[in-house]
Amino acid sequence: MLAHQDHVSPFAGHDIASWLADLARLRGDHPFLIFAPFDAPSRRWTYAQFADAAARVAGGLSARGVRPGDRVLVHLENCPETLIARFACAWLGAVCVGTNAQAAGPELDWFASSTGAVGAITHPKFAAMVAEHCRGLKWLAITQDDAGAPPVAATAPSRAEAFAALYGEPLPRRAPDPFAPASIMFTTGTTSRPKGVLWTHANVLWGARVNALQQRMRADDVSQIFLPLYHVVGLSWCAHSAMWAGGTIVLQPRFSASRYWSVAREFGATVGSQVFFTMNAIEAGGVPDHSFRQWITARHEPARMARLKLDFVTGWGMTEVLTQAIYVDPGVEAPDGVMGRPGQGYRIRVVDDDGRQVEPGGAGHLLVGAVRGLSIFREYFGDEKATEEAFDEDGYFRTGDRVILREDGWLRFGDRIKDVLKVGGEGVSASEIEAVVARTPGVKECAVVARTDETYGEVPVAFIVPKPGLSPEDARELPALVLARCREQLAKFKVPREARVIEALPLVGFGKVAKARLRDMAREG
Repeated sequence: MLAHQDHVSPFAGHDIASWLADLARLRGDHPFLIFAPFDAPSRRWTYAQFADAAARVAGGLSARGVRPGDRVLVHLENCPETLIARFACAWLGAVCVGTNAQAAGPELDWFASSTGAVGAITHPKFAAMVAEHCRGLKWLAITQDDAGAPPVAATAPSRAEAFAALYGEPLPRRAPDPFAPASIMFTTGTTSRPKGVLWTHANVLWGARVNALQQRMRADDVSQIFLPLYHVVGLSWCAHSAMWAGGTIVLQPRFSASRYWSVAREFGATVGSQVFFTMNAIEAGGVPDHSFRQWITARHEPARMARLKLDFVTGWGMTEVLTQAIYVDPGVEAPDGVMGRPGQGYRIRVVDDDGRQVEPGGAGHLLVGAVRGLSIFREYFGDEKATEEAFDEDGYFRTGDRVILREDGWLRFGDRIKDVLKVGGEGVSASEIEAVVARTPGVKECAVVARTDETYGEVPVAFIVPKPGLSPEDARELPALVLARCREQLAKFKVPREARVIEALPLVGFGKVAKARLRDMAREG
């Protein structure tokens, strides 16, 4: 695998700021961003207006002492400030730390402390939590509302100021450096702590360009986005690809089945993106006449495409690989249920446990070959060991997934090597939940597995072994205590749907927990 210094970069002399400046010059009067909140009028920005807002907020950040390379925590739901803050950081040369808006206080503490964030931008409803758990911040900026909803009356932290106060004099652009750090997004791994995936400016540009090309995005497209902008799909696959094509984004605060079609029809949306449970919810309500030509999805389903009267762009990817490293080209006839074929600029290997390429028809570990800092992430921020372990001796990225290489060359998803659950499209580390459960008084051992759920795809279930000597009454109350602790320490979607007391965890081999048996038990009820 090549490092970025071993080749001439396709983005030499270019970065996110120059990209935005080019869009403002070439597409200045074209609608870029339409924010469609649930209970307030929509707001609009042209490309020129958005670029001006980013440059002015960059000026405000600079006036507060933020320097190139500094990290800024952006803890927001989908709203205009989310994108403005991201591009303001890039304009200045700071690094945006985009965090999951559902994160609990202790998780925010980790996000801020592990990155050394100097300041934060958040909503009124999150301000007290951010101030309490991120004590190393030098400043805190608060948006006017909660992603379009009126804020609940609360006392702002003493060191907080309004986001509007960040608008200053437009900051002059710095000299472009495509391989400077641009963004950190936290992904779920097999350890109890999420890892910070570091993207360079070149990574962002690569993702935007390849996403737009593979999805055949057009300048007249209207992209409806409700998936969160702190995830790779909402940000890179959707927002950045729409920008690369010079199209328009219609941004919703979050998913709402009851408001989906009305917004799509009002603004003439032509492209969108869905996960398992949102597509089910939308289809269950009936499919009216619409302007969509395609949605981005994770599984190719011709029958569903016919029912929805649109095409799918099927793709597989991860935060680390920026875009669809495997995809089904729009308009290409593909078998039902496949992930696709290798995407542009990626080398795909499917290997057995000994690292040998599997034969067609076999299953194996999915490895991705790409260029660090360009077509794949640069590193896990502050974690050299995790970065080193993520790549094999040939420089291929170990995805942690198993796939099936069909006889006809198409790839189909198999299962996850890493112990990660997919809850409503959110990646959830079982070991992260286990770390919280294990700290609950009265718990000797625990394990968390996935249970299939019709709405969310998967949900976590915790199995707990009480400490010796615990009274029968305390043992009966232990599940409720565990769930209460999880609600305090974890984002809502990570909280187990149930906790079960068992006498001992089933084991296999050299003391390894037999999670396959636990999954059977979770299914059996």
